[in-house]
Amino acid sequence: MNVAIETSNLTRDFGKFRAVNELNLRVESGRFYGFLGPNGAGKSTTIKMLTGLLAPTAGTMRILGEDVGDPRRALEVKRRIGVVPENLALFDNLTAREYLTFIGRMYLLPRDTVRKRCTELLTMMDLAHEEKKLTLEFSHGMKKKLALAAALIPNPDLLFLDEPFEGVDAVASRVLRDTLKQCVSRGATVFLTSHVLEIVEKLCSDVGIIAQGRLVHQGTMEELHRDGSLEDKFLAVVGSDGHEVQKLSWLEG
Repeated sequence: MNVAIETSNLTRDFGKFRAVNELNLRVESGRFYGFLGPNGAGKSTTIKMLTGLLAPTAGTMRILGEDVGDPRRALEVKRRIGVVPENLALFDNLTAREYLTFIGRMYLLPRDTVRKRCTELLTMMDLAHEEKKLTLEFSHGMKKKLALAAALIPNPDLLFLDEPFEGVDAVASRVLRDTLKQCVSRGATVFLTSHVLEIVEKLCSDVGIIAQGRLVHQGTMEELHRDGSLEDKFLAVVGSDGHEVQKLSWLEG
């Protein structure tokens, strides 16, 4: 089976702090991969390296079968991926259609294709009625949907999503989930980080768990369920990092 993401001893240091420590990921094509970990575990740093926003301190990466250490191959790979980054990276003074048009043209898509996909995406994300509103005026949920639309417009083979469900209401969350399922069903690979274990458990076919920069678990969801729930596994391998939970004195009986 083809491999969409493969890393070998991937490492990233910030000064003396090691954010990602010799990470060995393997994500097969056409899978929905959930990448989990507590705050500060190294999830966003990993995504930034995999998408070319950060250079690794050490180790290697192959994305969609290509060695992204070669700048010429890295550019070709970027044309085949879509990204919803941690901070969304929208342009506040553009309308949704203007923003999607800009992204489509950045991917060198034909104008007619961009126009058609913009209309379909805006309708699906329930943003078509906001044609005159600048993204500056969008709610957080609307911005999330626009960011996902921008990631989808090039029809990518691989989607990187950093906390796409954070701060999103139930209606928007359903739209995002259904859209991602459709992407996987047509053969795309999705790499998702989320703190919402219930969503990961429902959506993902595979899961990796990172703690303090190290990969502490990787396998299929089916294998994990033989031993219990995702929450049980997550707490077993991550725990509370050895810290005793502090109790509030005024809540003790």
